[in-house]
Amino acid sequence: MKRLPARRRLPWAVLLGALAVAPAFQNPEADARRFEEIRARYQRGEPVSPEERQWAQRYRQAQQQKKGAAPSSAEQKKLVEEFLRSHPPRESTGLVPLTDLGTQRYQGEQGGLYPGGSNVPPPAHQKAGFALARQIAPLDREGRPAPDGKIVLLSIGMSNTTMEFQTFQKLAAAEPNLNPRLVLVDGAQGGQTAHITADPNARFWNVVAERLQNAGVTSAQVQVAWVKQANAGPREPFPTEAKRLQADLVNTLHNLHDKFPNLKIAYLSSRIYGGYALTPLNPEPHAYEGAFAVKWVIADQISGRPELNFDPAKGTVRAPWVAWGPYLWADGVKGRKIDDLVWVKEDFVERDRTHPSDSGRRKVAELLLNFLKSDPTARPWFLAR
Repeated sequence: MKRLPARRRLPWAVLLGALAVAPAFQNPEADARRFEEIRARYQRGEPVSPEERQWAQRYRQAQQQKKGAAPSSAEQKKLVEEFLRSHPPRESTGLVPLTDLGTQRYQGEQGGLYPGGSNVPPPAHQKAGFALARQIAPLDREGRPAPDGKIVLLSIGMSNTTMEFQTFQKLAAAEPNLNPRLVLVDGAQGGQTAHITADPNARFWNVVAERLQNAGVTSAQVQVAWVKQANAGPREPFPTEAKRLQADLVNTLHNLHDKFPNLKIAYLSSRIYGGYALTPLNPEPHAYEGAFAVKWVIADQISGRPELNFDPAKGTVRAPWVAWGPYLWADGVKGRKIDDLVWVKEDFVERDRTHPSDSGRRKVAELLLNFLKSDPTARPWFLAR
């Protein structure tokens, strides 16, 4: 996402100049999270719409009326310094990747990507994924089978996701065996966290529709999604924030099902390493713990929870079939056992050490490309037959 030139950016306090009337805010927790998401985007130099700016102004005024004056610049600087003292940048955390944790536990939660400490789906769930993968075929603009139609793979997520998916698009374009009917559309957007994509009326979905149109495809041609999400500014200890993320992911899947009638498969991924973070946007251990939110969503579908049902033979369909995409977390330079993935400081941009640099984006893009080329539920539609 292009940053605005420094001379054009006003201080956050100026952006949030007081308005005459502040509305009532009915959901303190959700309102606070939305405010932090808007502020984080602004501070990264990403676009903030007039509606969001006005809402943030009113929210800040309401908080000032309740609690007194907002923190000064010096106080805000002190908060950042306190964060860095309590969360110094680290080359590793000592946390064990879920893929290495297996049947061992993290704060009472078993490792592995799937139930039982396993890194592969249960046979019945994988069999259902195979069947759906074989149904994916080119569709015309109305969603009818057509040899000259399209198969759309859509990304859904926040700033890291769009950065990584854009690099993936470039790698995939050079792939000689890519399905010629496949269209890759980046629906992920800066600052659009899970709390936002959980809202069916969020402007996020309008932007997705615009990007599909610009790519010459329709919502009826979207059959697969890659979802990589997080929430901004997590503060509560495990499992509170992970449970919030889980709920937002479930609602995001509901929105995907409702907005894309032919969506069959959604691959879920969690965050990359956050140990070098210079801001509280999404540091460790929250970056690590977000993987449990993904695991719980998938486990709930496997166990037959009706809010995640994908099989019309078992009742009302509420979601696509879900499974892990590439698992992206490794313990910094310590890495992980299943492959040689490590995260070094240079894999992150200097301004916050949270967003991936070019090298970090390429690592994720290569993991995603290799996953789609090798996974049995992806090969049938991703590669040329």
